[in-house]
Amino acid sequence: MLGENEYTMNNLFAQLGLESSDEAIDMFIENNQLAKEEKLTESSIWNDRQRMFLQEEWKQDAAWVEIIDELNVRLHADA
Repeated sequence: MLGENEYTMNNLFAQLGLESSDEAIDMFIENNQLAKEEKLTESSIWNDRQRMFLQEEWKQDAAWVEIIDELNVRLHADA
């Protein structure tokens, strides 16, 4: 449907104002692995606007939540 958002990892990174190519996403995730106890939405890797977006979407169980959850898992891969 026209005008409908596509909820993908690439679009999430674009929404966050980050480089959104597959390669850039992989590099971001590789370079920003979180400790097991570090919460995605509280991590210092985000600026205030990004953190607020992630927290609000997560709290509201909004359309982005599945992709944010996937990002959380990928950022904790080394934990």
